Amino acid sequence: MAKVELARHLCVLFPQLAGEELQVEASTVAEVVSGLEARAPGFAFYVCDERGRLRTHVNIFVGEVRVSDRRRLTDPVMSDSRVLIMQALSGG
Repeated sequence: MAKVELARHLCVLFPQLAGEELQVEASTVAEVVSGLEARAPGFAFYVCDERGRLRTHVNIFVGEVRVSDRRRLTDPVMSDSRVLIMQALSGG
C-alpha cells in the first residue's frame, strides 16, 4: 500500500488523518484522494474542485515527482510509493 504524508496544515484541518501512518491501497492519485476522503469526509473537496481537478494551491508528489495530470489525477501510484500532499499557504 502507498504511504501518504500530509502537510501539517492538512492534519490540523482533518485531525482524523493526523497521528497515524497513512497507507492507502491505490493505483492512481485519484484513488489516493478517494481513500483519504473515506477516512476524512470533506478532504477530497478541500484538495480538488467540484470537477475533481486538483486545486491550484495544492500540490501532490509521488516520490520526488509532482503529479502531471491535475485534471483527472491519473498519475500512477505503486504499492511502495510515497505520496506527499501539500497545500501552499499565503497571506500576511
